Amino acid sequence: MKSAQLTKYDKDNISFEMREVAQPHIRDNEVLVKTLTAGVNPVDNMISRGEVKMITPYKLPLIAGNELVGVVEEVGSRVEGFSKGDRIFSRLPLDHIGAFAEYVAVDSDAIAHVPSYLSDVEAAAIPLTGLTVMQAFDLMHVEAGKTIFISGGTGGVGAIAIPLAKAKGLTVITNGSASNKERVLSLGADRFLDYKTEDYTKSVHDVDYVLDTIGGKETEKQMGIMKPGGHIVSLRAMPNGEFARRMNLPWWKQILLTVAGFGIDSLAKKYKVHYSFVFVQSNGKQLREIAEILENNHVKASIDSVYSFSEINKALDKVANGHARGKTVVSFESKEK
Repeated sequence: MKSAQLTKYDKDNISFEMREVAQPHIRDNEVLVKTLTAGVNPVDNMISRGEVKMITPYKLPLIAGNELVGVVEEVGSRVEGFSKGDRIFSRLPLDHIGAFAEYVAVDSDAIAHVPSYLSDVEAAAIPLTGLTVMQAFDLMHVEAGKTIFISGGTGGVGAIAIPLAKAKGLTVITNGSASNKERVLSLGADRFLDYKTEDYTKSVHDVDYVLDTIGGKETEKQMGIMKPGGHIVSLRAMPNGEFARRMNLPWWKQILLTVAGFGIDSLAKKYKVHYSFVFVQSNGKQLREIAEILENNHVKASIDSVYSFSEINKALDKVANGHARGKTVVSFESKEK
């Protein structure tokens, strides 16, 4: 079967090599999936550059790719709830990625049925982003009736985070480009700020939670709009010691990340808020909850570009340099528009 493989870490080259490999054999707890589509994400490029080696050091060569949509071809003897022919999606386990291949063996604990209204391309935009949001909410211990600020809510994360937040009973404030205002409000946002004309640090106050999708200097700014005791979870800022312990990283990595995260932890202490960093993990139970929420609300994911599998390196470049307005997806069948 065809696969896209990372053969060496290179900060200046994010491309993969197309290689023929044997079709995987499944274990008792796994299903064999024929890949239909796969989402392409910034983390794929981060892996290529060696930027996540501290969190998960992969042995090379590595079949890359973190999320997929596919059809179950074979079911392990200990698998329940899934059958041959089922259409499923998954954020693959951190220690067993490989979505950029024609067939993938996946632990059944990492999969869920795709909502029926989603196309294969649309569904490819859901697992990694959806689970990131749900795991951030778990860290926050969100409570209905409270308020969340989602920075940059007009992007791919916001498209999933806003309806999930509303399903949790939260009041949602977000910001972004004015051209996306009506679309974002239609997703359920209670308040929208045009980032070019409205400074959220002056008009937003006393929020309970922040989902930081931007990082950099914006992380501290977002701490400043929170209630004391609030919780900010970042997708882009600095991992810290709490993150290392939560991920059960080796003791020496816990020490290194405690030191590396000292600055961000000090800012959180200054603003009397709690800071967490999230690096999404597979979770079939959570993914099934997400699928149910999406099915009930018929949320459509934002798709920017679709490439054929043979164009995987163009897709990676698009994610790295293309100023995408939604998800980039590779299709293993005909290219969808």
